[in-house]
Amino acid sequence: MSALELDHFDEIDLDRLSPLNAEPPTKVRFSSAYRLRQKEFEPIKYVVPGYIAEGCTLLAGRPKLGKSWLVLEMGLAVAMGEACLGGVLCEQGDVLYLALEDNERRLQKRMDKVLGPLADWPENFHYATECPRANEGGLDAIRDWIKNVRHPRLVIVDVLAMFKPVRGDKENMYEADYHAIKGLQALASEHRVAIVVVHHTRKGGSDVDPFEKVSGTLGLSGAADTTIVLDRDSNGATIYGRGRDIEEIESAVEFNTGDCRWFILGQASEVRRTDERSAILEVLHDADEPMGPREISIATGADRNNIDQLLYKMAKAGEVLKAKRGRYIHPSRADLIEVQTSTPNKNDKKIRNGEGDAIEGWVDE
Repeated sequence: MSALELDHFDEIDLDRLSPLNAEPPTKVRFSSAYRLRQKEFEPIKYVVPGYIAEGCTLLAGRPKLGKSWLVLEMGLAVAMGEACLGGVLCEQGDVLYLALEDNERRLQKRMDKVLGPLADWPENFHYATECPRANEGGLDAIRDWIKNVRHPRLVIVDVLAMFKPVRGDKENMYEADYHAIKGLQALASEHRVAIVVVHHTRKGGSDVDPFEKVSGTLGLSGAADTTIVLDRDSNGATIYGRGRDIEEIESAVEFNTGDCRWFILGQASEVRRTDERSAILEVLHDADEPMGPREISIATGADRNNIDQLLYKMAKAGEVLKAKRGRYIHPSRADLIEVQTSTPNKNDKKIRNGEGDAIEGWVDE
């Protein structure tokens, strides 16, 4: 049968092709690239623009880092049609928050902290502090909620450990992790809603790739449409995101302890570069003598390679000055440039003072 002839068949009976006929007939739908090109699909809908799209998102972070505050803020912003993360405006819709590690007293306290002295809390923000596991009725409960509200947009499962099925005797770790997410992913795709699953990162994860810190096997991130990691290091907190349908995310964030909200500071690379430049300038301003990259690295706590690169760029831009080879000063500390009185080497030059007399000093080429 040619490819063109196959294009006229929507379903093929695999049982007819099987010599054993041991299983009931199975229908598989085939199509062609030609047909696929003719189809038009709606664009991916963002529930939290730039961060949470329709589909299943696995959000992981260390315990007590603020994951629950983050998803609660997002959920309230969607329910109210307001902004979160310091200015990310969300389209209004119904929200279900499964706060499976909280009780009503704690949840009320958290919401009061985030919302402040508002007269009314959103009617379309629904919650539960208890829910069956996925394979014991949990998925059905979420499906029923989706079908019975007017405009379902966001479901939050906090946390995965309280919702995922208990591992079966015949399942390996990867299969168990994959199945823990796959049911939620299929439900999100079926109804075109966003489902955010809160999870933990493990200690001692990769210092290079934050996504390798996600606790468990790759089955979790493999089943999810998007994986987001909330992480903190010596440079501050960062949201990393990677998925099938979203642009890669690497945003520097800050937690405001006053109202327990997260704020986006900007692209992490730009924010961190600005922070490190400020730290370098502060150290050089307070220094009693010109400093080298190693000393600056120790004083700022920043990576030596980053310091080397930044010093080169800052010197080129005039943000720092070279006092001598490999030694830097703040632009306002020209008093630290020493005039050399010893015999100059081949790299030294004669510098004329204002009266035409020659003095020996070092000049950077």
